[in-house]
Order: sequence, then structure tokens, then C-alpha cells
Amino acid sequence: MIKMAPKILFGTAGIPCSAKSLDSVSGIERVRGLGLDAMELEFVRGVHMGEETARQVKIAGEKNNVLLRVHAPYFINLNSSDKKKLDASKKRILDSAKIGSIAGAKIVTFHPAYFQGEDKKKVLEKVISEIGSIIDEMKKKGYKIALAPETTGKPTQLGSLKETIAMCNALKELQPMIDFSHLHARENGRFKNKKDFEEAILEIPKKFLANLQMHASGINFSEKGERNHLNMEEKGNSFNYKWLLESLKENNVSGCIICESPNLEEDALLMKKYFEGI
Repeated sequence: MIKMAPKILFGTAGIPCSAKSLDSVSGIERVRGLGLDAMELEFVRGVHMGEETARQVKIAGEKNNVLLRVHAPYFINLNSSDKKKLDASKKRILDSAKIGSIAGAKIVTFHPAYFQGEDKKKVLEKVISEIGSIIDEMKKKGYKIALAPETTGKPTQLGSLKETIAMCNALKELQPMIDFSHLHARENGRFKNKKDFEEAILEIPKKFLANLQMHASGINFSEKGERNHLNMEEKGNSFNYKWLLESLKENNVSGCIICESPNLEEDALLMKKYFEGI
């Protein structure tokens, strides 16, 4: 039996900085022109893409062979005690799934919730229940797209690696979005050596490793967690992308890494070149 080499797609969180114009179709075309493989549609400030535009995005993605993902709005808290805020959070995920599905995106990722001083286990259970109701609604509406809760950058947020895996184990329709930079920040510099990356990968169930969805960037943090993203080779960044990529290849992980560094395509290309040279 021939063992297949791991394959990872690399792309940008939004339209590349060097795109000829700031629309998603131009972004997809630029991604392909750069030799990258994927682009995340950033709905982080709200779902402002219409259905006709989404159809054009799908055509561009298929024509250019660019994998598309969606990042839902930041303003989501599935642990809110305010029913209006909770319903609005669920609607933002559903709206992202609707437009993402029309656009041909494969994944909708989102930051699930804040603990707000409550018992972490109870918050996790509540969020799993709320995500379950969102999945039920997506099935009724026929949205062909998967949900992926993301590991988050601050310990005040639900989204440690264990919590994210627990959500995905509880609901078979989910898959994890592993933001390794967030994990580095929320645990005050978790990845101090290559072995730390390997241990994190071993925590992820094998069923997800054939198509693991990931984020990576340089990152600035304090004892309270994430502060802001940095470029990979920028002063102050302690996140070692080389250790991450080496660990992924050595553990035969395939999937997609979206780069969230400020320079977007530069660091995406930096990672792709390094990975292909290992």
C-alpha cells in the first residue's frame, strides 16, 4: 500500500493585499495568481454579501480551483443570558451558512461563546445544545456547508483545544477549526518547542487529521491572552510556524491553513514554500 504524502492548502483570511480591487472575485483570482490554494470570506463585521454576489463567488472559486471558507461575525455569544442577543448570535451563524453555502464555501467557522464567570462545564453543555439547534435549522434549510467552532485566543472565551474537540465529539456534524496562534496566546506562549506542537496534534482525534481546518499567524499576547496578530517574521512574535509545519507533515496531517497575519499572502506564501521544502 502506497502511503500518500500529506497535502495542505494555504490561503488568505480575506482578499489578498495585492488584489487589483477589494471584491471577493478579484481576491479569488489573485489567490490563484499567487499560487495559493484557498481564501476565507471574512464576514467578521457582518454578513453583507448578497446572494447574487455569492453565486459569482462560487463560479470564481470553481474556475480558479480555490477552496473557500467563511468566518462568521465576531459578535457571537451562544452563552448569552439575553434571549435577543442569543437569537442574534444564532442568526449570524445561520446567515453566514446561507451565503457561504451559495458561494460554494465548505466551512463556516465562528468563536462560540464567553464564559462570563460561569461554570465552564455548564457553558460548554449549553453551547453544544445551541449549536445543535443551529445544525437542525441548517438541515431544514438545506445549507450544504459544515460548521467549525474555532479555538479562541483568550481564556475568558470558550475555545481551548479540549473544549473545541469536546464540541466536535458531541455533534458529529461539526469539525474543529484549530487556530494554533490562538492556542499559543491563550496559554501564554504554549508552543515553546516543536514537541509542544506535536502534543497538540496528538490531542486531535485522528478522524479530523485527514482534512484539518486551521488558522495561523504571528501573534502578540499578554497574560490575559491574545492582543493582536503580527507578521510571522515580525519582532515580538514567538509563534514558530516552522515547528508547526514540520509537526503537521511528520504526523501526516492534511487540510487547509488560512493565514491571518497582517501581510496575508506574504506569510501564506512563506508557509507554503517552507512546507513544500520539508
